[in-house]
Amino acid sequence: MRKIVTCFIILFGFVAANAQKLNFNNDGSFKIAQFTDVHYVHGNSKSDTALLAIQRVLDAEKPDMVIFTGDVVTGRPVKEGWDAITKPVIDRKIPFAVTLGNHDDENGATRMELEKLITGYPYNCNYPTAALLNGVMNNVIPVYGSEKDMQVKSLIYCFDSGAYSTMRDVPGYGWITTDIIDWYKKQSLHFTKQNNFEPLPALAYFHIPLPEYRLAFNDENNKRVGVRKENECPPDLNTGMFIAMKEMRDVMATFVGHDHVNDYIVNYYDIALAYGQFTGWRTTYVSEMNGARIVQLKEGKREFDTWIRLLDGSVKYKVAFPSDLVTEKKK
Repeated sequence: MRKIVTCFIILFGFVAANAQKLNFNNDGSFKIAQFTDVHYVHGNSKSDTALLAIQRVLDAEKPDMVIFTGDVVTGRPVKEGWDAITKPVIDRKIPFAVTLGNHDDENGATRMELEKLITGYPYNCNYPTAALLNGVMNNVIPVYGSEKDMQVKSLIYCFDSGAYSTMRDVPGYGWITTDIIDWYKKQSLHFTKQNNFEPLPALAYFHIPLPEYRLAFNDENNKRVGVRKENECPPDLNTGMFIAMKEMRDVMATFVGHDHVNDYIVNYYDIALAYGQFTGWRTTYVSEMNGARIVQLKEGKREFDTWIRLLDGSVKYKVAFPSDLVTEKKK
């Protein structure tokens, strides 16, 4: 039985009073289900398959945590949509987090209003973004050790990757801004110091892929698992998130959505760059079956397993990091 404990997370003076304390299981595992690009429209029958996929994945995988990575509710009524999407998770008493995409705030609710709505749900792990920081729900969520271990053993970062470019002369999608990157580095250093100056194993979740996704997949020397069926749509500008993660040495992998028919994971300089599995299906241009990406962390190790679980219960692309994604060194 999953044990949920309400706790206080104190990060540089900010108190997240409603946060859920997350712990590794007794067997040293911690399982995350990522639902992305649900594109749910409440009352639209085409969204039924999205709800069905969420329910089936939750029942099959029984995750310890759920993360929605953007473009979740993309039509009105907004609150009723979020109520419906989060209900299967809340009913099962599963802690969950959310990162927003480029379409979530296009239906009459601002990002700030969505943050207030989402952080008010029971079992939600998000907390309001620090003042003067771009975006919403830029969070670091600690995962503590199993049993009575009160030490933080792993970290889950949630970043707001924006919506669209905020610069007139730059087209395209948004990006993780430099102030968020600076905030991330401070958080990472804080936990590294607490861990005897050893970076904690961490994962990062956000919506829009980094420019490095395209570079990594285009290099055939990199180990790739899964498919690319459309060109990646990262921002036109590179703000340096990837190099920051390399410098801090904690993030093992990033998980995004945005590009609906891409589901690959690729090793890029020993960081896994991965897509989730599109969850929405009938509400957009996707004809493939919907589902979710599953990640299973291992307590005290810089390792994880990941796979995709589909609506029909089938599993594909099971990968162990780092062993299955080792890239041969270039001569």
